[in-house]
Amino acid sequence: MGDMINEAVNVQWFPGHMAKARRMIKENSAMVDAVCEVVDARIPRSSRNPEVGELIGGKPRMLILNRADQADPAMTDRWAEHFKAQGLYVIKTDAKSGKGTNAFQNAVRSLLKDKIEYYRQRGQTGRLLRIMILGIPNVGKSSFINRVAGRRAAEASDRPGVTRGKQWINIGGGIEMLDTPGLLWPKFEDKEVGEHLAFTGAVKDDILDVETLGARLMRLLASEYPEALSGRYKIETDTEDGFALLERAAKKRGFIVSGGEIDIERMSRVLLDEFRGGKLGRLTLETP
Repeated sequence: MGDMINEAVNVQWFPGHMAKARRMIKENSAMVDAVCEVVDARIPRSSRNPEVGELIGGKPRMLILNRADQADPAMTDRWAEHFKAQGLYVIKTDAKSGKGTNAFQNAVRSLLKDKIEYYRQRGQTGRLLRIMILGIPNVGKSSFINRVAGRRAAEASDRPGVTRGKQWINIGGGIEMLDTPGLLWPKFEDKEVGEHLAFTGAVKDDILDVETLGARLMRLLASEYPEALSGRYKIETDTEDGFALLERAAKKRGFIVSGGEIDIERMSRVLLDEFRGGKLGRLTLETP
């Protein structure tokens, strides 16, 4: 399935617009003071763009662990420590409810305190701090921007002449944000990355065999969070066989098609929907 994901994703995500987005990031990094990357706290490794470092050079960097309300809190703390150890400034947010997003302005000022001092010494105290916001599709980047900017984001995008490609948003507090198109990198070297992006819906799952995807997620959850599965689907998790687990859950839910056959496809869709909707609890699929 790894090859299938690679193939499908390359076709889907890396036509000209990705090359254009990459170029835009490289060009615009000269205009900003720092770069902020929004990732999905449930899959912090898979939802990062591994090229960001080389695209932006030595700019100060912040990482937003978004969707933290859906992720395992203890694991989110471990990831935060892991990224801090790499020299990144980290904040945890849930852009949907707004939780944690009000820490952003102060975080920017902490990240850029040297720059602010440099401006102050030159008598440029009012100078705007400019931050580029990056994030692969479907990590909640737009919700994050809207939360942080309040009404301003909507106003900015309604102005004539502002293209969707490049958009400066003043979020108050002397900070301006540059929004960028969602950028997914060209190759998933690691098939696990492609799978994890498909589990959370960052990659459209219609390009994959949904039963295989459901079985892989079942297997992963049975090994990491068995109690979430037994609690939600009332099944034993004493096997690593994802298809067998799907079958057990489908039986419990009464997903039977004509002729008494078990409807594994329907169960796979339910599992993916319920995982994405947080109905299985707060789960993180990757450890640092």
